[in-house]
Amino acid sequence: MRIVWELMAARLALLRGDPERGEITTTVIVTALMAIAAIAIIAIIVAKLTQKANSIDLGLGS
Repeated sequence: MRIVWELMAARLALLRGDPERGEITTTVIVTALMAIAAIAIIAIIVAKLTQKANSIDLGLGS
């Protein structure tokens, strides 16, 4: 347990020494939100296209 604590303390000290780390976090969050939005938009388009394709009457059935 002590080893884990010392590793975490060393890691925190390293991160505090680098002031540019905040930009990376912001960039990752914005990129993730844009990816989620793109997936949602694609899902909406696919659902609408599938609904339209299913509503086309081909005259094969009754």
